[in-house]
Amino acid sequence: MVFVCACSPVCLLSSVFSDFSSWIANWLPSWCPTSPTQLKDAEEKMLKVVSRPYSRQHICISNGNYLWTIAFSTHLHPNSSMPLVLLHGLGGGIGLWIQNLDALSSCGPVYALDLLGFGRSSRPQFSTDPEGAEEDFVSALEEWRQKVGLEEMVLLGHNLGGYLSAAYTLKYPNRVRHLLLVEPWGFPARPDNPNHYSIPVWIRAIGAFMSPFNQLAGLRLAGPLGPMLVKTIRSDFKQKYSAVFNDDTVSDYIYHLNAQTPSGETAFRNMTVPYGWAKRPMLERIDGVRADIPISFIYGSRSSIDSNSGYEVKKTRPDAEIVIRGAGHYVYADQPEDFNHTVLRILAWTEQKSADN
Repeated sequence: MVFVCACSPVCLLSSVFSDFSSWIANWLPSWCPTSPTQLKDAEEKMLKVVSRPYSRQHICISNGNYLWTIAFSTHLHPNSSMPLVLLHGLGGGIGLWIQNLDALSSCGPVYALDLLGFGRSSRPQFSTDPEGAEEDFVSALEEWRQKVGLEEMVLLGHNLGGYLSAAYTLKYPNRVRHLLLVEPWGFPARPDNPNHYSIPVWIRAIGAFMSPFNQLAGLRLAGPLGPMLVKTIRSDFKQKYSAVFNDDTVSDYIYHLNAQTPSGETAFRNMTVPYGWAKRPMLERIDGVRADIPISFIYGSRSSIDSNSGYEVKKTRPDAEIVIRGAGHYVYADQPEDFNHTVLRILAWTEQKSADN
């Protein structure tokens, strides 16, 4: 029996692009000058500037997956029971916290991990459904918590990590003592009538061409030119980390992070609508966070991320804290000392509140 597909042209186009993307994924490793070993070497070069002792390992979870983790041990802080867990944003990894790890771990245990599908964690195939993809991320984090043995934690997430921190807190409120959102992605809903035509024609054209692909596909399609592309387009990262590196260490790390199989990146794409809005906006759900879990927002005054989401949350949760700092989207790298001081203050307040209760 022969089945005739009655798919629409849009569905057929999607199928064609899906097959093309799969072909590209199989072809890219030989085209891009990267490998897991090169990513490992680039990360180790980043972490050399961290002076406090830490451990590192792959934490195994279900289905053969694992989350790459570095931990500043609780043995160094026997009187501290509230660990801080750091979740990076889209295209990031644990190495980007290097200007924060020593300071933040000076007062208590700190864990930083590569999200599932990113960095040196495993890169599985996620659900194509936006709710399913979110659940894949959240379930991996919960399995990680169980394996590491944390009862409660202060959860700090940047960008995509902020969105996932909020999603995790909604599902596992008993495990989060304080929710700290740094420039979180995915909070506001897409406007009913976004000012589409305010975007230059050439950007809209590129967006239309790249829409079937992942956000960072151009980096991989550039092949041998990819490392130079990172150094040119994201030259600002060299300045952000100029206090610790005067070479291309950070650019190399960012390249190798994002030239690997785009697993988590594909999941992120499936969670978005055009121009980066979330399909499941967190602002519509965050009121479900248990009332006794404090929420803090940290924004950069020079960032393109709108801080209005923080103020919207504050309307229904007056105790929510909003901190605006003179930095861009990467607050923790733009103004690391100020950022570290702010986070340590929040941690001290959380500990004091726990002691009072």
